[in-house]
Amino acid sequence: MLKSIRTLRFRFNVRRLGPGLITGAADDDPSGIATYSQAGAQFGFALLWTVVFTLPLMAAIQMISARIGHVTGHGLAANIKQAFPRPVLLAIVGLLLLANTLNLAADIAAMAEALRLLLGGPSQVYAVTFGLLCLVLQVFLSYQVYVRWLKWLTLALLAYVAVVFTLRIDWWQVAQQLVWPQLQLGREALLTIVAVFGTTISPYLFFWQAGQEMEDVNAGPKHTDSTAQVRGHLRRIQWDTLVGMSFSNLIAFFIILSTAATLHAAGVRDIQTSAQAAEALRPLAGELTFLLFSLGIIGTGLLAVPVLAGSAAYAVAEAAGWQGSLSLRLDKGEGRGFYGVVALATLGGVALCFAPIDPVRALFWAAVLNGVISVPIMAVMMLLAARTDIMGGHVIGRRLRWLGWLATLAMGGTVVTMLAM
Repeated sequence: MLKSIRTLRFRFNVRRLGPGLITGAADDDPSGIATYSQAGAQFGFALLWTVVFTLPLMAAIQMISARIGHVTGHGLAANIKQAFPRPVLLAIVGLLLLANTLNLAADIAAMAEALRLLLGGPSQVYAVTFGLLCLVLQVFLSYQVYVRWLKWLTLALLAYVAVVFTLRIDWWQVAQQLVWPQLQLGREALLTIVAVFGTTISPYLFFWQAGQEMEDVNAGPKHTDSTAQVRGHLRRIQWDTLVGMSFSNLIAFFIILSTAATLHAAGVRDIQTSAQAAEALRPLAGELTFLLFSLGIIGTGLLAVPVLAGSAAYAVAEAAGWQGSLSLRLDKGEGRGFYGVVALATLGGVALCFAPIDPVRALFWAAVLNGVISVPIMAVMMLLAARTDIMGGHVIGRRLRWLGWLATLAMGGTVVTMLAM
């Protein structure tokens, strides 16, 4: 009897997972995998502390964005539009669109290269195929079906847990580096830390999770929730976000760990893309490790590309005053502007795969750009979440307020230090 109660409780808690889990998993996109791989290859175990340090900060800021979306029934851009001058809105949405398009290009290129490593053939054809596949699914699948598929795709990240168990790890050295990392803070180290922070606490995640909470509110029963019901939803958001962000940072930890134990130990220090990391692992750790790493890149890309395009579409649609929802039906003439932005961002990312630009540097600087632009967006979110005219009686409490501002200051301090060097 007790066992069946525990099983039912576990299933209930799993069903409560949604926007937070998907957001956390999408954080470990192919460009994020490349950043974490570079951190492990270049600095060994010395940067493992970054994903531990960022976990409570990331969870707090994502809870705040989710609360704003749920309590107001609108996404972040709509709330910024209501509370701040128009130049603030346009600057934030413009920077988000730029960063997301660069991220999309990096992710689609990484997925195509990973598939080329596995099957051979032209990576350009794979890039176009992946871009079109993600676009068609996002436009023509219903919101409920689409989110269900995204939840299943989060399992692709378990490939990186499996990778670690194919290796021999010096766990005592790992523990030492976590407690007292041996790291010289030169410009390269600071750039990598900003990139890790930027790919872990990314602006597109704020807009996506707020948008998903807005979708859930608008898809639910059309009645005014009581205070008790709202608090119940906020507890669900807390659980969902904690699980999602813990899962995200655990995977990041394993990626840094696996590349540190193999590539760094073998003297391979210059890894710039996730596909390059997978290829470099093949002679060092064997075919199984290579296969798991490559499949993880493709699976996480299929999850992250729609999240990147969708978060940009939420922001642009709300800034322009259009309807913005994945529940809209294009075949009924709904959401043309919203899905137009999804298409523009996705196909723009595909087009950049063919442009004569260095994808390695574009990837790295996209992560740094995320770190830089996240600071003003986080500050704006903190101000929104503390306003009673926006949040009513559900303004954030002292703990979330302290953690949110600490996350903002930590990101801002890292960026300022990097720019000063």
